[in-house]
Amino acid sequence: MENNFASNLKHLRLQKGLTQQELANKLGKDYSTIGKWELGQRSPIMTDVIKIANFFDVSLEKLIGSSIIYDNAEIIPTSETIQIPVLGTIKAGIAIEAQQDILEYIDIPKEWLKGGKLFYGLKISGDSMAPKYEENDIVIFEQNNDFDKANNKDCAVMVNGFDATFKNVTINENGITLVPLNLNNQDHYLPTFYNKEQIANLPVKIIGIAKEKRTRL
Repeated sequence: MENNFASNLKHLRLQKGLTQQELANKLGKDYSTIGKWELGQRSPIMTDVIKIANFFDVSLEKLIGSSIIYDNAEIIPTSETIQIPVLGTIKAGIAIEAQQDILEYIDIPKEWLKGGKLFYGLKISGDSMAPKYEENDIVIFEQNNDFDKANNKDCAVMVNGFDATFKNVTINENGITLVPLNLNNQDHYLPTFYNKEQIANLPVKIIGIAKEKRTRL
């Protein structure tokens, strides 16, 4: 997140005549979080950025632009990226935007957000999706729970109330199959099938469709 976000947030809050506590109450946050944002000590996740922009009725470009907001001044943003959180795990029963296991933030193109799309990163652990995805790769997911769009895609899937699993998804009229890509392995990774009843009752949920992989040397 660009440093100007901190200055812009403080300016907008003061312009509206709000204390940090009052803004925190309106955003459903702790006042100390607002303070850290304004000092540039911490960056909000994308869903909070959108909530802040909507609350102050400003565009995302204006809120996080490369220039500082001044009264009645137009801002011409130059940055073409925005930051999203990278998670170590995704906990069952907790919305993506509420996840606390944030390892870092990475940049993605702003244009990806068109149409209200949201994204998060997930650090890969294990080798069930090797060699396409290796240990410690970061995979960027579009938040999406559409089974039709997930068909034949690599997806984050919540099953059984545990942490998310990352598998290739095959869907047909009988149910859903989660397929590890690493089938020639010593750990005996095998596809797992869930019928319609299991999908409804466990439940089985698509929580993200892989968009991009980033490998670090």
